[in-house]
Amino acid sequence: MNKSELIDAIAAEAKLTKADAGDALDATIAVVTQTLKKGDKIALVGFGTFQVDKRAARKGRNPQTGKPLSIPATNVPKFKPGKTLKDAVNAKRGKK
Repeated sequence: MNKSELIDAIAAEAKLTKADAGDALDATIAVVTQTLKKGDKIALVGFGTFQVDKRAARKGRNPQTGKPLSIPATNVPKFKPGKTLKDAVNAKRGKK
């Protein structure tokens, strides 16, 4: 599913116009981005948690030359799914 398909699905599910659904999705993405950028986390009970983890600096190798190089420390966004989401994804489908 791409962004426009997601907007269509949100509009249908929430009975919104596509423009309103698009604005709501853009606002949600902006708030999640801003919150993670500050280093805070977002916990949506049943759905999951968005958070930032620190990845330590490490040594690596250039795959083309084999020369060692240093990879700097960085922050990475992570998502940990909640129990309700995991259960829904892993639910056995009914017989057809």
